[in-house]
Amino acid sequence: MARRTGRRPGSPDTREAILTAARTVFGERGFDQASVRAIAAAAGVDPALVHHYFGTKDKLFLAAMNAPVDPGELLPQAFAGGPQEVGVRLVRLVLGVWDSPSGVAALALLRSALSNDWTARLMRDFVTTQIMRRVIHQLDLDPAEVPARIALVMSQMAGLLVVRYILRIEPLASATPEVVAATVGPTIQRYLTGEMSEALRPGR
Repeated sequence: MARRTGRRPGSPDTREAILTAARTVFGERGFDQASVRAIAAAAGVDPALVHHYFGTKDKLFLAAMNAPVDPGELLPQAFAGGPQEVGVRLVRLVLGVWDSPSGVAALALLRSALSNDWTARLMRDFVTTQIMRRVIHQLDLDPAEVPARIALVMSQMAGLLVVRYILRIEPLASATPEVVAATVGPTIQRYLTGEMSEALRPGR
């Protein structure tokens, strides 16, 4: 019987091969520069199979990251009451995920990102493209300020998650989500919509 050649047909092994290739391509090129076609080529499959299994590049990225939730489905809740208290609602939303059963996967991802450069690159892209980019888009901010705002919000949120869930420093570790959101949320709000220092704008 002649040996079959060419691109791999659809199967569970094909799905895993796509995920493996996606992790490599996303890690090397970043989310924006990674294309479905490049990922398909790395996996040895037709690009149509990538869409068949995962739909969009965003969905493929979430699967490759083992993301505990889809930010695109959750983030509209942060804007349900207008932009004035997005910071508080965003913190409450994040803590809701981390305090849920999905928090186990989120904690494992954060721990890995703190010790592994490859995971850190993927996590940085995940937070930037899947979460913060959506938040910034909803607020319609000056594009020149977006990088600094994203970095500031990420610094605050990452510190909060490390202190609450990894270092477990009290009283923050056992404070209720409402108390944490009310305390940290205004700082996130300032980073999102407050005045931005000229020193943090590109080229300064």
